[in-house]
Amino acid sequence: MDIRIRRGVRTDTLEAIPSGRPPVRFETPHKGPVPHDAVHLFVERAFRLEQGFWGLVASGLSPDDLQALAVAGGHPSASRAAVPDAGIVQLLQAERLVEVFEADLWGGGQGEAADLLALAEVACASSGVALPPAPDGAAAEAQADLQAFARAWAEVPRGGEVRLEWGA
Repeated sequence: MDIRIRRGVRTDTLEAIPSGRPPVRFETPHKGPVPHDAVHLFVERAFRLEQGFWGLVASGLSPDDLQALAVAGGHPSASRAAVPDAGIVQLLQAERLVEVFEADLWGGGQGEAADLLALAEVACASSGVALPPAPDGAAAEAQADLQAFARAWAEVPRGGEVRLEWGA
């Protein structure tokens, strides 16, 4: 799936073009050194999460669909604690991992892999899911890819675009 991220003033525009499906466009507010959903791509790819945010978008779901899926699937929150449905486990795992790697990137991207995974394990537990099995080197891969992307993104002017790929 082709992913295009266009830098805006207050928001960035993301467009996902899944194979054989209509494009999905959405806006995301500026938050941190790179777009949040770009962090998802690198983390989900490194941890092989095929049913995280980008895998579900590739299957034809929009971010609004994912929000509805998470609510229907029992996403734990302060107002609604439940064991999540199996269909949203990787979505929750991805979000918790992304929070950890995004915070690491904000702090300079120097966290130790074991420490990042320990934080992610606690974060996953808070959402009622286990930390997914981490392929060897997944944390270092995600960190390196995020740092490289952050350097490239910093050079993209307003109105400029980057292209990324999800999947085969």
